[in-house]
Amino acid sequence: MAGYDALLKDLRNSLAEIDVAGLASMASATQPVIIDCREADEWAQGALANAVWIPRGFLESKIEREVPNRDAPIVVYCAGGSRSLFAARTLHELGYTNVKSLAGGFGGWKKAGQPWIMPATLRPDQETRYSRHVMLPEVGLVGQQKLLAAKVVCIGAGGLGSPSSMYLAAAGVGTIGLIDDDVVDVSNLQRQILHGNDRLQTLKVDSAERTLKNLNPDVNIVKHKTRIVAENAEALLAPYDVIIDGADNFATRYLVNDIALRLGKPVVHASIFRFEGQLTVFPANGSPCYRCLYPQPPPPEDAPSCAEGGVLGVLPGTMGTLQATEAIKLILGIGTTLAGRLLIYDALAAKFREMKLRRDPKCPTCGDGVDRKAIQLVDYEQFCSAPKRAEAR
Repeated sequence: MAGYDALLKDLRNSLAEIDVAGLASMASATQPVIIDCREADEWAQGALANAVWIPRGFLESKIEREVPNRDAPIVVYCAGGSRSLFAARTLHELGYTNVKSLAGGFGGWKKAGQPWIMPATLRPDQETRYSRHVMLPEVGLVGQQKLLAAKVVCIGAGGLGSPSSMYLAAAGVGTIGLIDDDVVDVSNLQRQILHGNDRLQTLKVDSAERTLKNLNPDVNIVKHKTRIVAENAEALLAPYDVIIDGADNFATRYLVNDIALRLGKPVVHASIFRFEGQLTVFPANGSPCYRCLYPQPPPPEDAPSCAEGGVLGVLPGTMGTLQATEAIKLILGIGTTLAGRLLIYDALAAKFREMKLRRDPKCPTCGDGVDRKAIQLVDYEQFCSAPKRAEAR
């Protein structure tokens, strides 16, 4: 014990501390990044309002993502002000130059009558359901709470919408919107795994709701029994954080691109045909966008429909699962998305290849000088009409 006390004394002599009054008096413009390094049970009992929770054991693996700037001011705290000194030493060893430990810790903060909050936590059943997520440092409790609070909309409840919505529901995405006005047909069942023989002639959004709620009752399913058109696009998409584009025609894809740019929403786009799938992310900042990839709809002979050319039934499963993966990464802010890259999957060769997507400075919707908030929606059926007929997937 004497050795531990001596080590703490050395740390206090060598590391900067800030007291409760000093932290509380800091203006909002000069507020540091506040790191709570306590364990989960301590965090659940209360925390500073703007604190980032990184348990001491995960500090080395998570701090760089949370605080990429090593010169940023940081205050780290624990329960009483001791463990935070060790955490501050670790941050210094990792190259962080402006780190202080909160003297007295959270206990001193509460004793001084400073404001604090009760962080959102998972219910016991959720802790079990999402346990494999929570143990990932890149996700953790905070990440799972982000997923539970997120809203994702799937355009289409068919081949691509089936696997993407199912994996989003399984992951605990709190609200999933489904936009589709079609009914289940027996020809869908070769690839649209949301549905079954007992749902024939049922609206796809109703069938999808039954499947998704059975998979995860936590999820709120919002059914939009309609087609997305220029008149309703903004109202349909505005409430959501991420858009999953599983549309089966070019007119809808151009519309989704344009309204997403106007709203500043990211789009996870995929398409399928025969044995090939394509996937990319059009970022919320809009560059590059779908019109950079396809300035004009291709002629009909270059884009036959799946009804005309067929599609391998498992292919939308591959691409839709990748769409869900990209959406989850966007929600959590982890990894590198496919923004600026087009991923092409050849199922017959079992190969992926990648093409770089470049922003077109003359693009009418994300080019130089374009006011994205003022993008005007056009007659997309007319834009994609013969000889540039809409694609059907």
